[in-house]
Amino acid sequence: MLERFGAPVEGLDRKSSETDPVSEADREAERAIEEILVGERPDDGLLAEEGASSESENGRRWVVDPLDGTVNFLYGFPAWCVSVGLEDAGEAAVGVIHDPLRGETFRAVRGGGCELNGKAVRVRERDRLETALIATGFSYDPERRAEQADLLARVLPSVRDVRRAGAAALDLAWVAAGRVDGYFERGGKPWDWAAGRLLVEEAGGAVAELPGEPLGLAAANAALLPALVELVT
Repeated sequence: MLERFGAPVEGLDRKSSETDPVSEADREAERAIEEILVGERPDDGLLAEEGASSESENGRRWVVDPLDGTVNFLYGFPAWCVSVGLEDAGEAAVGVIHDPLRGETFRAVRGGGCELNGKAVRVRERDRLETALIATGFSYDPERRAEQADLLARVLPSVRDVRRAGAAALDLAWVAAGRVDGYFERGGKPWDWAAGRLLVEEAGGAVAELPGEPLGLAAANAALLPALVELVT
């Protein structure tokens, strides 16, 4: 990934819309991760964003986003990561998010806390929305983006400010590390949130699925989360 970052783009294609790309960097990263997992854990299942998939023989499944923040990656914008989560009988068991540009690895094991490069991290203890820094993301669908713009007009006056880095997994890792106070987004996929939601929980925070469609997720510390969910639903 680092070798390809800033280099000429190869194998560019589209997914859900003209503005939702996939590149050879995404595919190559997924192939590398799949090769490792199949070699080390042949009985585990796999669900990855670019199509790699296998059924589980033991109740465990890896959920992989090989490159979260593809648009950022293609533009040379330094906010993208690799996200790998492990589910055990449908429950999050392990979450790892790696930010190659910063040399940062966020890691959590169920019941074992959350760490950044081997040091424990915690969510920020803030209980008032008006002083909270909130991360979010936007859809690639124009109609959905218009709805999100309307919501943002309601959110902005109620919080300290809003950040949009363009990589949901990284947003959740930053909630876990206290770099932002909360996060919300609709329209994510399992690979966007599988690792990050465990990071938040093991860092002392909480997550909640947002009611309604499309599927949404909010994350913050336990004191702030109810107010954030109320604001964005």
